[in-house]
Amino acid sequence: MPMNYKPLIIPHLSWEQKVSSNTYGELIAQPLEPGFGITLGNALRRVILSSVEGSAVTAVVVKGVNNEFSTVKGVVEDTLHVLLNLKGIVIKNTTGQPGKMHLSKKGEGVVKVGDIKTDSHLEVVNKEHVIAHLAVDGDLDIEFFVESGRGFLPAQWPHGQALQKDDKIYLDAMFCPVKRVEYVIEQARVGERFDCDKLVLRVYTNGAISPQDVIHYGTSVLRTQLEHFLLATEIAFNEISQSPNIKQSKEGKLDVEGPTKGLPVELFLKPIDELEFSVRAHNCLIGAGVKRVIDLVNMSEDEVLKIKNFGRKSLREVKEILSAFNLHLGMNIKELDLKKAMKDQEEKQS
Repeated sequence: MPMNYKPLIIPHLSWEQKVSSNTYGELIAQPLEPGFGITLGNALRRVILSSVEGSAVTAVVVKGVNNEFSTVKGVVEDTLHVLLNLKGIVIKNTTGQPGKMHLSKKGEGVVKVGDIKTDSHLEVVNKEHVIAHLAVDGDLDIEFFVESGRGFLPAQWPHGQALQKDDKIYLDAMFCPVKRVEYVIEQARVGERFDCDKLVLRVYTNGAISPQDVIHYGTSVLRTQLEHFLLATEIAFNEISQSPNIKQSKEGKLDVEGPTKGLPVELFLKPIDELEFSVRAHNCLIGAGVKRVIDLVNMSEDEVLKIKNFGRKSLREVKEILSAFNLHLGMNIKELDLKKAMKDQEEKQS
């Protein structure tokens, strides 16, 4: 007889569209099984920071220079300073193959990344990044060698050769296009349960890859590695589980038109202490006479901001915590309707 496994909560994923850009993304996964927020958040963060591939300049040939301690006539910066600026070039590689780039600039002016000519499969992202400043007699000619990889790669100088016959200068390369990853675990509600997790994952990149692609890559790496830990046929939790919905009526339709918007009546009558606001936000609300959940959700944003010492940071905190319980400001819930709903529930139970 086959084992009858209990289903798992399947999370719903969404990206915060208001703050999304080519360099920043905020992924919200909720609800999650208790404890899964930190488990998934930490695993994804570690994999993303260590394993996402990128491209970088690994070597250059500067015309008239055979080592990093030389100077170039007509260039304000010394060669070492120029090489440090070259490490800041952000490259988008559409194929992952090695490539070359070339820069040639003469005359007085500022040399920027946008002046670089690239192979067809390469693209420079930060075009305004400054490489050097040229004087009137300045002449800067650089050939770049681009490679792909993971993490950090020290300069690959050939062993025992201080100067190269082809005048190539090797650079340290930071391939990872991800600048920072952070995650926050909040509380989420599923039906009558209040112990579920909400994972907010914030991804910062250098623009060579989108935050969405970063999450896709990291998830693929994790899944590939974990598959080898399976000792037998995988348990089909996706088939026996389903994404939770808002409380449903007997007909199976969402009960969001009722007085409680499909949420438990008891939730609105709970003290705001159970929402676990920060001390500052909690004290401000209590001082303004907001003691129950219903008192808070019936207020508008403007009314909340008028509370003494209650700023926008506290407002954001309140909105995020209310969202975890499928609540929001301005719900206009009438207490008489709550009492009637509670009476109807008691009659049905009896």
